[in-house]
Amino acid sequence: MSTDETVREIRINPIVPSESVLVATARGSRPQQQEERIPHDDREHVETCPFCKGNEGMTPPTISAVPDEDNWEIRIVQNLFPVLGTESMQSNISFGLQQIMDGYGHHEVIIDHHKHGIEVHEMSREHLVQLLTTYQTRMDELFATDDRIRYVLIFKNFGSAAGASIKHTHSQMIAMPIIPENVYNEVEHSRRHYEKFHQCIFCSLIDEALTFEATIYNRESGEVRRKVDVGQYIIDRGERFIAIKPFASRYEWEVHILPLEHQSNFLQATAEDIEDFASVLKRTMQRLDKVLGGAQYNYYFHSVPRCESYDNCDSSYHWHMEICPRTTIPSGFELGSGLFVSTISPEDAAAQLRDAL
Repeated sequence: MSTDETVREIRINPIVPSESVLVATARGSRPQQQEERIPHDDREHVETCPFCKGNEGMTPPTISAVPDEDNWEIRIVQNLFPVLGTESMQSNISFGLQQIMDGYGHHEVIIDHHKHGIEVHEMSREHLVQLLTTYQTRMDELFATDDRIRYVLIFKNFGSAAGASIKHTHSQMIAMPIIPENVYNEVEHSRRHYEKFHQCIFCSLIDEALTFEATIYNRESGEVRRKVDVGQYIIDRGERFIAIKPFASRYEWEVHILPLEHQSNFLQATAEDIEDFASVLKRTMQRLDKVLGGAQYNYYFHSVPRCESYDNCDSSYHWHMEICPRTTIPSGFELGSGLFVSTISPEDAAAQLRDAL
């Protein structure tokens, strides 16, 4: 699909069919407010930053540090302003139609790097391996030490529009006693797909990206309406991981990274998996930086929840990472309808990202 073509179509998310995206490329020509691009901060240390090395006294005590507390490259602390906490253990309350659950959980900050302004695409592959391994290790520890936890969400906010309140590079981890709705929807729909077709829908989408091509013609004129080329949604590929632009992308430059071989749980990833994951993640972030330079973004991991109800989802669910650059501000239509609007076709966005390196 060329950039000269005007596209106006509603695309259905194959994993969560109730989630739709409106691709309207003509809207890209109208005046619109975009999220601010962040100038690169190349400072290695800031005296007033609580996350910089030497300022450890400005944060809660260290939970874990890599390689150690004195020479840390990565450091985990409790969030000073947690959304969930362990200090209260009130019972659930219900009055009429209103229900209240105790806000129990763990909210931690992972300081990604001791250098203040370094960005993910600038980190060495070896450091990213350490960071991803730290995510995995701490996630495992939270599950192992607290039976109330049903889900651990790992995420990163970059830029104030994406929710970051401190500029120093950092990620967060929230362990909660409930399963988030978007994860629940993915798990449930993928389980239904598996029950019907005996295939993981994520694996099928990867297979399609690697092998599928088709040409769709207008029945009356015989003109080509749509051409799907093998690999047109693939952004990057390693030996064990693949980066794909979703067909129904909620965000214009959204990219998902998935293991090529089926795994339902991030905790199943081996050391060899994480090494390849780090390489694909670094190149993907380099591509996004080259095309978007300074775009604010969120990334997060989706993995199978810990719950007896999902013990049978090992074959149907596929863990993955979603990267969502924030390049435009949602309008009333998007907030009111729940229908995401994209002014660039996912095919064109994928082509630009592939060509970036």
